[in-house]
Amino acid sequence: MSFNSFGHCFRFTTWGESHGPAIGCVVDGVPPRVPLTEAQVQARLDRRRPGQSRFTTQRQEPDRVKILSGVFEGVTTGTSIGMVIENTDQRSRDYGEILDRYRPGHADYTYQAKYGIRDYRGGGRSSARETAMRVAAGAVAEAVLRHLLGPACRVRGALVAMGGDAIDRAAWDWAEVDRNPFFCPDGAAAARWAQTLDAVRKAGSSLGAVIEVVADGVPPGLGEPIYGKLDSDLAAALMSINAVKGVEIGDGFASAALRGEDAHDRLYPGNGSEPRFETNHAGGVLGGISSGQPLVARFAVKPTSSLLIPQPSVTVTGEPVEVRTKGRHDPCVGIRAVPVGEAMTALVLADHLLRHRGQVGETWR
Repeated sequence: MSFNSFGHCFRFTTWGESHGPAIGCVVDGVPPRVPLTEAQVQARLDRRRPGQSRFTTQRQEPDRVKILSGVFEGVTTGTSIGMVIENTDQRSRDYGEILDRYRPGHADYTYQAKYGIRDYRGGGRSSARETAMRVAAGAVAEAVLRHLLGPACRVRGALVAMGGDAIDRAAWDWAEVDRNPFFCPDGAAAARWAQTLDAVRKAGSSLGAVIEVVADGVPPGLGEPIYGKLDSDLAAALMSINAVKGVEIGDGFASAALRGEDAHDRLYPGNGSEPRFETNHAGGVLGGISSGQPLVARFAVKPTSSLLIPQPSVTVTGEPVEVRTKGRHDPCVGIRAVPVGEAMTALVLADHLLRHRGQVGETWR
């Protein structure tokens, strides 16, 4: 009942804590003979790794991954893939002052209420450190997608708003995402955010963000019509990421302000029996099943809860107290959530791809 696993045919389980000796995961259901190396996984982890700019936590974790099983001579064997990352830069002493008090915005109280015990060192299992293994598992999922669908299937994410300041969508440039520390597709917005976040960081506060994930090359037909909808599983996957407070597919909440004729994605004759869509308000999903258009999802990440600004709280015995969180924290945790969102999207797609293949065969060929 601990729910440390996600997925059905393609399933992964994570383990470990922020200040434990290591974190790891087991990925099951991977088809055999899929090309996979540690270097592929490491490349994805390097995008999430902390300490790469002044805008992220300065915890210096190399996040070097080791593949322990399931890969032989550069390809998967069809058995479970085990991976591990050692924790090397813990500072548990930074959390000594909060061992008997609850930090506002964190899971301290709720973990204590549920289990009667909590790991106060960085939040233990509730720490975003766990997401490193989601990214490692996501790299395996991406390898499966490439193997079964080819290079046209690609999952990419970008930060599209920070602290209420959104990008100019007319300036969207995927190449720009790799040229700034925010994964931002708009260079002008990235420049603004740098100044804003510097001021927020120096003040000891934090900002929230909105991340958009786009999956191209998704074949039509993935997803189940009722309780296994592609978009509902994707929403659950993205909502499970630390600090996420909202998810939308396609136009999302904005669609509620449209008239019906403006919200529809009209169909026109296309390539053979496959129609062409004029728009993509639905975000690539109709009735819970992929339409063959790009899959588009956005998720909102709240401001980092760990603040240098003193906040009122209570102790474990209910006494009033003031909490000021020490340690090394992201002034905008949404930045490093971009590769995590990419990973969770790839994991959902790999799972649905294998479920689809098992039920109706390879209809995308």
